[in-house]
Amino acid sequence: MSEHTFTSPFRNFTREEWKRLNGQLSHAIREEDLSQLHALNEPLTMQEIEEVYIPLAHLLELHINKFQELHAISNDFFKRNHQKLPFIIGIAGSVAVGKSTTARVLKKVLALLPHRPKVELVTTDGFLYPNKELIKRNILNRKGFPESYDSKKIIQFLADIKSGKSSVPVPLYSHLAYDVLPNEKLVISQPDVLIVEGINVLQVNSRRNGVFVSDFFDYSIYVDADEKNIVDWYIDRFESLRETAFQNEASYFHKYANLSTEESIAMANNIWNEINRPNLHQNILPTRYRADLILKKGSHHFVKRIKVRKI
Repeated sequence: MSEHTFTSPFRNFTREEWKRLNGQLSHAIREEDLSQLHALNEPLTMQEIEEVYIPLAHLLELHINKFQELHAISNDFFKRNHQKLPFIIGIAGSVAVGKSTTARVLKKVLALLPHRPKVELVTTDGFLYPNKELIKRNILNRKGFPESYDSKKIIQFLADIKSGKSSVPVPLYSHLAYDVLPNEKLVISQPDVLIVEGINVLQVNSRRNGVFVSDFFDYSIYVDADEKNIVDWYIDRFESLRETAFQNEASYFHKYANLSTEESIAMANNIWNEINRPNLHQNILPTRYRADLILKKGSHHFVKRIKVRKI
């Protein structure tokens, strides 16, 4: 081997290779569940679940089982009977790449594993600073950048989860209001598996006192796609929202409801180029190879390749 040969820390699988790793879940996902799992303009099929997500669930099952075995061995070694702690999975990736769909589908298929784990899902949107605070800091137009998140709050939440607290509240975010809801919380109560989804979760500057958000993850996934495809998906989603959610007078983005198609596309491109593209290149994309697994999507939103970190 040449001294200049690069050896990747990842195993690479085509979709055809990956789907051969498929195991069988004891309960099938119903067709009617599909509409509740995928997001706007993100196609999802039973074939995608069977060929991509079920093998992924069985791979994660191996890690979860070993995690629980290590917990039991550690209890025996330290002669303590500490309660088992949640296995935490982080999911990162660009705006509009399909992280939310990946997180919801993974939550569903993991809950169908033989030992029926209790699986919870948290998005980091609730840990954004409220708009009032972002305006005060003059960074409302940088929502989604590392500095727009309350890193102290998200790290405290993860520390509480990993310390075994019985009930941990999570702030909720409204995409309609485009703001954190001050009086609403989601309570997470000792799940077996916790999925944490957000564009910022693998960023090395999302830290507090030297502690990174990703320090709490037992496994991490990056949802990837070529930027050209992501831009197309972002514009398509913006157009669909203009015709639906933006028509609601309560929507923060109601001001875009009456744009023409040409004006809407121009606005979406402008937002992408001024906000989302810099955030992708400066903060999100550089974290891709920090993940344990990378799902690479093709132009139609379906996964075409998988990279898995070697053990």
